Amino acid sequence: MKKYTAAGTDIEAVKAKNANSGMSYNEAKAFMARTTGGHGTAIYSNTNIEAVKKEIKPEKHI
Repeated sequence: MKKYTAAGTDIEAVKAKNANSGMSYNEAKAFMARTTGGHGTAIYSNTNIEAVKKEIKPEKHI
């Protein structure tokens, strides 16, 4: 038995379309953060910040 909303929408058809529609909003945000280096996206990064700082400005040996 098919289920419909009060407006007559086939609920199972909507669920099927949603399952095949691509990334969710949060998945898209995480993807863009990983691939574009956006501001405020550190939670999505696997970059070792200290290693990058050392590459940019090596310590001076006295």
